[in-house]
Amino acid sequence: MKNTFLILFVIGLLFGCGNKKLSRKETVTTYYKAFDSGDFEKLKTVIHDSITIVSGDFVMPFDKDSINEFYKWDSIFKPSYEILELSEKNDYIIATISQKNIRNAFLKNNPLKFNVKVFFTSNKITKLEELDYIGVNWKNWNQQKDSLVNYIKTNHPELDGFVNDMTMTGAMNYLKAIELYEGRE
Repeated sequence: MKNTFLILFVIGLLFGCGNKKLSRKETVTTYYKAFDSGDFEKLKTVIHDSITIVSGDFVMPFDKDSINEFYKWDSIFKPSYEILELSEKNDYIIATISQKNIRNAFLKNNPLKFNVKVFFTSNKITKLEELDYIGVNWKNWNQQKDSLVNYIKTNHPELDGFVNDMTMTGAMNYLKAIELYEGRE
């Protein structure tokens, strides 16, 4: 009888520890670490069935399958994410993020630093709303982007449209466009 109780206690303890709820700050940290490390399975554990990313005028709703396409797009640029600050409010988190990647480097704003408001449902992330960017030189950003887009439109029209294609193929075309632009004579 004692052995049965001991076994049930150990099993209960193991399962109880495995189901520990993450705090909201831990959830946000897990989300960005998953993007940083390339662990999509871990990312799926902290997002709700649907998630919306708001970036300026762009509102991008995703389910767990379609967020994978965005994740693949992002991964092509070899990103590195760092959480600079987290503060918890009543029903959301404000996070300050530093993101380095190949695209940002080309656009002369690497790292890209921004504040994001993170919303939750049932302790899972449901919405990321980019609030503001810190120290971004939009003039440089837009000049680089416009020069790249115009060069590709004129010299490599087969890649035209890459800048708005948020798929893995679009990201690979973006990298190819950067390579062609930087290699021009």
